[in-house]
Amino acid sequence: MMEGPAMQDSSTMSLADVTFSSIPKVDTSLYKLSPEEYVFFKAQIGIDDDEDLKKHILEIQAKAYEIAPYPCIHGFAFLSVMISTYPEYEHILKLGRERPDAVLLDIGCCFGVNARRAAADGFPAKNTIASDIINEFLELSHELFRTTPASYPGCHLPGDVFDPEFLSIAALSDDVSPAPAIDLSSLKSLNPLHGRISAINATRFFHLFTEEKQLHLAKALAGLLSAQPGSVICGNHVGSLEKGVVTTLISGSEYRQFLHSPQTWTSLWDGEVFEKGTVKVETELVEVAVQEVQLLMMRWSVMRL
Repeated sequence: MMEGPAMQDSSTMSLADVTFSSIPKVDTSLYKLSPEEYVFFKAQIGIDDDEDLKKHILEIQAKAYEIAPYPCIHGFAFLSVMISTYPEYEHILKLGRERPDAVLLDIGCCFGVNARRAAADGFPAKNTIASDIINEFLELSHELFRTTPASYPGCHLPGDVFDPEFLSIAALSDDVSPAPAIDLSSLKSLNPLHGRISAINATRFFHLFTEEKQLHLAKALAGLLSAQPGSVICGNHVGSLEKGVVTTLISGSEYRQFLHSPQTWTSLWDGEVFEKGTVKVETELVEVAVQEVQLLMMRWSVMRL
């Protein structure tokens, strides 16, 4: 996530590099969890009653919306446990079980629910990092899941991915030897992890930025990735059949954002970020209903060979 919406003029605001025309009021009727998400949140939060769970989540949502009225907070997408739906998920869990000191980074994570899901499914929690520019979201993660930094060992690391003091672009690692253990709780930035991270999740993140910034972000994340074969970056975001700036109307507000197509997204990673032929890129466009609008979501992964 990037900074909260800022006024551009009397009728336009921005969220990162996405411009939109208004901030809708909270609509609790949009609250919805999948059966799998109900099971996950009930188990992790410790609330078994549906209405009690809803009340708890709505209280957290209200606090988050005051901090930054993102569309993902308004539409409850911050609760979506996407990582477990990716074809690479079992591979990521296997890395956590079998690769010494494998690290999972959930970048632009909002409340870090994807890192929590991976930890619940066996990826060592102490080797997970949930990172977002808004530290209050990371603090609300503890409130949502009823944990504390002492009771939940996952690392919460606030920071701006475009600040080189937090994440600089580094040369791609070619060292395939196992990375030595590192105490993630001591981190102040992601830079000490260049070439050390086994898996990176970037859910609903890249589409917040311009074409130029998406390339910068891809290069920055690639520099974090371990050179060991099977190291993977995966995620999803809004895509398009053809790359370009697209305007979408959701809940009465117009959103303008730059979107990649599967072809341009593949060529960005395989040939521009990584040397061509050194990674396997997979993409899939899926039509998804977001409130009253049908969007093309691009699920993707980049795996080092």
